[in-house]
Amino acid sequence: MLELAILGFLYDAPLHGYELRKHITALTGHVRPVAESTLYPAIKRLEKAGLLTRETQPGTVAAPRHMLSLTEAGREELRRRLREPARADITDENRWFTVLAFLRHLADPREQANVLRQRLDFLEEPASFFYAGERPLRAEELDDPFRRGILTIARATSRTELTWLRDTLTSLTPKPS
Repeated sequence: MLELAILGFLYDAPLHGYELRKHITALTGHVRPVAESTLYPAIKRLEKAGLLTRETQPGTVAAPRHMLSLTEAGREELRRRLREPARADITDENRWFTVLAFLRHLADPREQANVLRQRLDFLEEPASFFYAGERPLRAEELDDPFRRGILTIARATSRTELTWLRDTLTSLTPKPS
């Protein structure tokens, strides 16, 4: 998720490391804060792989700043990761939001629709946070008001997302002429 976010934000424009961290934190920080000790090793891995470049510029106060830019290989890697998301990128809500934040970088609406269909298929699978044996439990079956709350909130969120997914898929699908 972190590497995808780095590639995604740098796809739009070169950024200094601090600016990149602020952007990533705004997208994912409420769930998974981004520490410098996590961000900078990821940047180094991407740089070593030839996916981004670093250019040292004079700092506004004293310390030099590093401007990060994507290479063409980095742009293609982002598009590849968006076209072929890992299963966890589809099923984990936070990872899904990161994919969704950059899905516009796939120029082909059919490729965008393919990714959205994967999420739609996942959301349409019967699931719950709580089970009776192998059977998923519904909110109405629980006496615990807190667990019932989890399922009620999840159901409302899923319904909203399902509506959005179906509407967006309709808009991405070419009309027969």
